Amino acid sequence: MNPENFLDQPDAAALDRQLHEAAAAAAEGDLRAFEQLLSQHHRRILANCRYLTRDPIHAEDLAQEVFVKAYFGLRTFQGQSSVRHWLQRIKVNHCLNYIRKQRGKTFLSMDDDPSLADIPVPPAAEQIIHLTAEQQRIADILNSMPATLRIPLIMCDMDDHSYDEIAAALGIGLSAVKMRIKRGREYFRSRYEQQEPQPQQQRAAGA
Repeated sequence: MNPENFLDQPDAAALDRQLHEAAAAAAEGDLRAFEQLLSQHHRRILANCRYLTRDPIHAEDLAQEVFVKAYFGLRTFQGQSSVRHWLQRIKVNHCLNYIRKQRGKTFLSMDDDPSLADIPVPPAAEQIIHLTAEQQRIADILNSMPATLRIPLIMCDMDDHSYDEIAAALGIGLSAVKMRIKRGREYFRSRYEQQEPQPQQQRAAGA
C-alpha cells in the first residue's frame, strides 16, 4: 500500500501550499489553481474512496463531493497541517458519513467480528478505476477485509492519520484502534503472501 511516488517527493508539499494559496486568493470563477491542486490528488482520493467504502459504483461521486467540500473550505484552511492531510481528513469524514448513512450508525462500533462487519458489497457493472495487476491485488485484499479492520488500516497506513485521530473519527478507544490496525496489518500481510505469484506464473506473464 505504497503512496503515489509523486506525493513522496519533497517538493510535493511545497507545490500543494503554493497552489492552495493561489486558489484561495483567486477571483471568483477562476478555478485554474484549484484544478491544478486537484489534479495532484484526484487519483489517490478516488482510489481511497473506493477502498474505504468498497463501493466502486459511487466512488467517483464521493470523490467529486470531497473536492466540492475542499473548494468551499479553501479560505478556512489555516495550514496547520499539510494540504494533503487536509484533503484526507475531508475524504475520510465524508466516506464515514456515507457508510453510516448506508449501513447504520452502529456499523463502526461493532465488535471486531468479521461475521458481523463483513457486509456484502453490490457488484459493480464497470470498474471505475483501471488498476494495474498489483493495485488490483491490493484492492482485492482490502475488499476481503472486515470493515472494522480495513477502515482503520487505510486511515493509518494510506492516509497517515494518527491513532488519536482515528479513534476520534471512529468513536472507539485508543487501544481498540491499535489492536485493529495490528490485526489489519497481519491480515493484509497473510493474504498478500498467499497471493504471491508463483515463479511459473511470473514467467508466463513475462512471456
